[in-house]
Amino acid sequence: MEKQKLSTLFSPKSVAIVGASDKEGKVGTAITENVMKLGYEGKVFLVNPSYESLHGQKCYKSLIEIEDGVDVAVVVVPAKFVLDVVRQSADKVKNFVIISAGFSEIGKDGVQREGELALLAKQKGLNVLGPNCLGFINPKINLNASFAAGMPEKGNIAFVSQSGALLVAALDIAKKEGLKFSSLFSVGNKMQMSEIELMEELGNDKDTKIIGMYLEGINDGKAFIETASRVSQKKPIVILKAGKTEKSQKAISSHTGALSGSDEIMDAVFEKTGVIRANNLEDFFEMLEIISSSAAPQNEKVAVITNAGGAGVLATDAFKGRSVKLADFSDKVKGELGKNLPEEGSVENPIDVLGDAAEDRYAHALETIAKEDIGTTLCILTPQEKTPVGKIAEVIIDFKKKTDKVVAAAFIGGGLVEEAVSKMKEAGIPTFAFPERAVGILDQYYKWSQRKGSEKRLKGKEDCSERKGIVAGIINHAKEEGKKALRFDDAAKIMALYGINAIESHYFKQGEEVPEGMKYPVVAKIDSDRILHKTDQKALVLGIKNSQELSDALEDLWNRFPGEEILVQPMLSKGTELILGINRDEVFGSIVVAGLGGIYTEIFKMVDFFVPPMNHEDIVG
Repeated sequence: MEKQKLSTLFSPKSVAIVGASDKEGKVGTAITENVMKLGYEGKVFLVNPSYESLHGQKCYKSLIEIEDGVDVAVVVVPAKFVLDVVRQSADKVKNFVIISAGFSEIGKDGVQREGELALLAKQKGLNVLGPNCLGFINPKINLNASFAAGMPEKGNIAFVSQSGALLVAALDIAKKEGLKFSSLFSVGNKMQMSEIELMEELGNDKDTKIIGMYLEGINDGKAFIETASRVSQKKPIVILKAGKTEKSQKAISSHTGALSGSDEIMDAVFEKTGVIRANNLEDFFEMLEIISSSAAPQNEKVAVITNAGGAGVLATDAFKGRSVKLADFSDKVKGELGKNLPEEGSVENPIDVLGDAAEDRYAHALETIAKEDIGTTLCILTPQEKTPVGKIAEVIIDFKKKTDKVVAAAFIGGGLVEEAVSKMKEAGIPTFAFPERAVGILDQYYKWSQRKGSEKRLKGKEDCSERKGIVAGIINHAKEEGKKALRFDDAAKIMALYGINAIESHYFKQGEEVPEGMKYPVVAKIDSDRILHKTDQKALVLGIKNSQELSDALEDLWNRFPGEEILVQPMLSKGTELILGINRDEVFGSIVVAGLGGIYTEIFKMVDFFVPPMNHEDIVG
């Protein structure tokens, strides 16, 4: 059955709360009060068979008793009753938010319960958020259909979280940092509705400028890559992905039952799709702040103004290895800057307006460098004895109103800068505690802006069906023989089909003599699916210079590995060994691995991961 559009779930004209309550401390009470008391103007229906009335209005025994239409039902009853609630009303209500826990996150019984719910949702064409979720908040219509307290300010940030607790934290952080939201979603176990469906929906939401996500696992790798690649061309997607270590991956599995996936592969996926990856919560919220309040940088050039030489030096160091660069000022601009600076000041970039600078020096510097082709201006301040912190903040705010370029600030300090920082955040100026953080976040935003609108297009794919058939035949034959790996000659045949050359080879069966006319030096090695790490198992001989040495090497190898075929190949001059292979990732499928090879692969682990299909730019970039 075809599902309704998600807009009917997230912008409903009527909401029913199944499990509504007025008992203090109950989740049902928190959700009921949030829906009824924070300004939502749609119809609200309360459902609980234990009550005749609640919060001054009628209370229904079930959803099917409600005569009016119900756009969304928020279900907060024990897990064992959820399936019955949904089944009884599935022909009437098509959108459900399942707050209840007790599903796949608890193990076998919960997995079965969630499977039955998923099947019902599919059969009836239902939209289901959850289970085991906090709910959602739509500030545009003052609807808080969750048990998180309060209503955030309306804005352009959409936040999707696999952790309900982090969503609550985001609401609290938002008040301090001035973050404003278009919507917030807790996806819980992602039974049916995951980051993929929400990404698609939010990509088309005119009120959303940036999509921020906290994810612990991704269930459908292929769909994620396709959707993220498409949506990130329209608006930034910032993801904080947990599960960088084996221990944290186990914690994630017990928390939501999700697969976390290899962190290196996750990096490759985000790079492929144009997603901005936040390294930690601080990165995450700072990225949301700057993108929500600023247009993307027009170019890589940054001008820095500071009243402290040390802070300017730290900022300069932070540009090393970045895509953003310190701008070079023209002689004309330097001359103009010098007119309002003492001799001790600097007209180079960073501009040092000195520790005794009042607001006039900042204002003059800002107006002067505005004449240059600069993408971003970063204002650094330390609260020295005579520094008019508040007035300088006002100057920066006024300048921001007059420019379409990125303006950011790094006010270094505590209580002395707190009020000024709050005013700048209110005015939409991204403000950082330290210049290094400012440069790092600006760099990530700039790199995304360069990817946006320049999506890499691969040439039309060749029809490989015939080659695939040949390859399948080779592999299937090896499997029929019980082999765990291909012989070199079979692997060479496959590579040749795709235009990859293999080194000349000669096989020796036990007892076979060395023919005349072979060119030396050569290497001899056992070619067996039982012996994959030849150096470790001493299954090869290097630097064989003549026929006698080759005969001796063959005899020695057969003595230790009787009956095995020996592969003899030219020994090439010393070079860099590389590894090129394909891993089968349980989330994202085929992943190409390339890097330093041979015995050094495991020692140095200098490999990169790529998500196919790839082109030359993907590989060398």
